[in-house]
Amino acid sequence: MATKTVKTTYPRLGTRALNRATLERQMLLRRAPRSATTAEGAVRHLVGLQAQNVKPPYYALAARLEGFDPGELSAAMADRRVARMVTMRSTIHTHTADDCMALRPLVQAARDRELGQFRKGLAGVDLGRLAAVARDLVEEEPRTMKELREALLVHWPDADPFALSVAARCTLPLVQVTPRGLWGSSGQVALTTAEHWFGRETEPVPAPDDTVLRYLAAFGPASVKDFQTWSGLTRTREAFERLRPDLLVFQDGQGTELFDVPEAPRPDQDTPAPPRFLPEFDNLLLSHADRSRVVPAEHRTRTWKGNQAYRTFLVDGFLAGIWRLEETKDIATLTVQPFAPLTREQRAELTEEAAGLLTTMTSARTHDVRFGAVAETG
Repeated sequence: MATKTVKTTYPRLGTRALNRATLERQMLLRRAPRSATTAEGAVRHLVGLQAQNVKPPYYALAARLEGFDPGELSAAMADRRVARMVTMRSTIHTHTADDCMALRPLVQAARDRELGQFRKGLAGVDLGRLAAVARDLVEEEPRTMKELREALLVHWPDADPFALSVAARCTLPLVQVTPRGLWGSSGQVALTTAEHWFGRETEPVPAPDDTVLRYLAAFGPASVKDFQTWSGLTRTREAFERLRPDLLVFQDGQGTELFDVPEAPRPDQDTPAPPRFLPEFDNLLLSHADRSRVVPAEHRTRTWKGNQAYRTFLVDGFLAGIWRLEETKDIATLTVQPFAPLTREQRAELTEEAAGLLTTMTSARTHDVRFGAVAETG
């Protein structure tokens, strides 16, 4: 007699419930009080901040921390307690020193896949020797990518110059040295190894289990595919299965399994969500395979155009428009461009939030908040 397979049914979480849970863990439902965490602590909890550009991590923390002062994150970077490096999804993130040392080895497999795309330009290049030569170069003194390419070409004149620099970035844990990344400063990208910058050895490649738990605490409840989208890793189902006995399991509206750490907050779906202004490439918008918990389907293509990403804002916890900031010494103007008509109350709340942002993040003597025309959805 055939045995019937019984499919386990888990509690379902709707879109609004997932939205509120994620916002709370992202410190966007309520800003974290200064007594609860520091800028460095927030970077640690969030497992890094997306940082293709210099300013987004500062704006990300302004949306998440009470009384945020950009100088606090800048000081942590100057003191080498946080740094900028390529980690998840082959993109630059701002991480704590501990995470730079631990996460970079974890995502090495993704760097190896990236390097595979440049094999043709690296014909005849011994990658082990290239890594050793590049390490000597950047530890002798921080090098720009142009300087690194030119120095490596001396050893491999027939190789593709760009492929050589990609190989160095993929085989070595390189961090961007200051003054790049400091608030109010400028500086081109110059690189050295994480070991040299922090004065300690890289940790052995860890199992992904601890990172899965940290991801769930900051972005959950979430699926295996969500974690893989955030991390850039593949084949992580085994880690979730090892952890399953100690996790809670839910389902979304499509029946996808969602995992969560038991102690993480899951607020009521009707919990009020104040407006928030987010930088381009904010973690909230990039860290799930299914982004419908924050991004309505009709707005999913509205956060970027070509290679340009827009700064976005939330209303009632969901993506509701884009914004831009124009600043001179005398006046800072924040222009709000919604994707749909706003109520009078929503405009008032956005104006108040924008005023706080301008006070925190600009030095202009006068502030102005304007509302542009409703943008057509794409």
